[in-house]
Amino acid sequence: MVAAAAAGAGVRPKSNRMVIVGASAGTVFEWYDFFLYGSLATFITEHFFSGVNATTGYIFALLAFAAGFAVRPFGAIVFGRLGDLWGRKNTFLVTMLLMGLSTFVVGLLPSYAAIGVAAPVMLIISRLIQGLALGGEYGGAATYVAEHAPEGKRGLYTSWIQTTATFGLFLSLIVVIFVRTRIGEDAFKAWGWRIPFLVSALLLVVSLWIRLRLNESPVFQKMVDDGSTSKAPLTESFAKWPNLKLVILALAGLTAGQAVVWYTGQFYSLFFLEKILKVDGVLTNELVAVALLLGTPFFVVFGWLSDKIGRKPIILAGCLLAVLTYFPVFKAITVAANPQLAAASASAPVTVVADPADCAFQFDPVGKKSFASSCDLAKGALANAGVSYANKAAPAGTVAAVEIGAVTIPSFKGEALPPADLKTQKAAWTKTLGAALKTAGYPAKADAAKMNKPLVVALLWLLVLYVTMVYGPIAAALVEMFPARIRYTSMSLPYHVGNGWFGGFLPTTAFAMVAATGNIYYGLWYPIVVAGITFVVGLLFVKEMRGAKIEA
Repeated sequence: MVAAAAAGAGVRPKSNRMVIVGASAGTVFEWYDFFLYGSLATFITEHFFSGVNATTGYIFALLAFAAGFAVRPFGAIVFGRLGDLWGRKNTFLVTMLLMGLSTFVVGLLPSYAAIGVAAPVMLIISRLIQGLALGGEYGGAATYVAEHAPEGKRGLYTSWIQTTATFGLFLSLIVVIFVRTRIGEDAFKAWGWRIPFLVSALLLVVSLWIRLRLNESPVFQKMVDDGSTSKAPLTESFAKWPNLKLVILALAGLTAGQAVVWYTGQFYSLFFLEKILKVDGVLTNELVAVALLLGTPFFVVFGWLSDKIGRKPIILAGCLLAVLTYFPVFKAITVAANPQLAAASASAPVTVVADPADCAFQFDPVGKKSFASSCDLAKGALANAGVSYANKAAPAGTVAAVEIGAVTIPSFKGEALPPADLKTQKAAWTKTLGAALKTAGYPAKADAAKMNKPLVVALLWLLVLYVTMVYGPIAAALVEMFPARIRYTSMSLPYHVGNGWFGGFLPTTAFAMVAATGNIYYGLWYPIVVAGITFVVGLLFVKEMRGAKIEA
């Protein structure tokens, strides 16, 4: 048993606590590095993607954020293999060093205005290095702690690793709030946003000091002593059907749904408040930080509970609750956070009446398109104003119009106008539209004085609670699915495909869905569908492994 292995290696309860603290603290700092980018996406847009239109720039910033997630499965393969070949501890020391240095570099990168397109290229390279490193981090930390855990406490011990992502996000929000309030919004926008990235150098030093004090996992050390470590972990993990089947089930029946619930509750809610509901950035960070602080203890609660009733029931219950309640919860957030917007949407709904052929998907990677059709002008103005709208088809050739309740604001055809005239007429039309929206009660931004802050925090906390249900037991569930000799490799890939691809691309995909349809809730269909699939697959095909032996 693991406990016996631990005892044989001279690992006492006090040492076990050090294992948890050491692995968790180091992982908190790594998640801080990774999530810092997401917290500052708006500023990244301004400084690194200023050569394109606002909507494209924001989508690009989210794509750069997602780029780090795109390579996480490849990091899982590379570092997972190394972890099964030459140890858990050595591998996550390397990943931590790569993560910290690449984050520090982001704080020093010149802006688009200074060096042009080289700026976003260098930024994305840094993000790719971060993603590769994080792809190797989680599997190592989770495996390391699980292989130290006493019998019957694996869920409890590994749940502390699960808190690290939330603590990392929480830490990034706290640092951002502190810097913004100390130097002022103008200074933060100009240069202060770099400070949280540069602070990562200090966190890297602390992380290395903590990790260097840890010993190797007793399970891995026993395999080394017995000569039973895998010589080809990739082949054993993915080229042999019995284990490959487990990898596929771990992805479809556990981690894909866990990932979308996690990123909806902890990241998309942040984007939804600030970008869609127009809540002040500092206030958004404060509200999310409070919800995270209140919700984080439940990672441990559900990890402990999974030792009693199983991993699978808790994870699948979290997915099902998300499927059933996301729409009402996010609509309630709108009413609580921006009641004026909710009231205006109800009393004077906005509809774009246009020829569908006249409407383009307003995503311009090179910044050359003007989107001057009557439909594009109408939708672009509404998107920039943060106003949700419905679409109504009109006969071919019809000039688009915006209906605000009973008021109709005709758009205009700008394709044939010279650039200067288009700019002038567009500004005048946008002003007219803005006046009509204001008359109908649509606010330019959320009024903090009219916001029901306790209710917003409570709703955000509920979303975080779903996160703790799906994420608290996941490490123990994955560790128990795979044999020790290929555990690092086998569990890392489904985890990072789920969290890197299904979860990491959620903010980008959901925001693009909102921009394309005009419906501020339409992006929720993405996590709802994925979580629903995971619930069905997990319920029917994933075996409960609570208490399975994990020694070599």
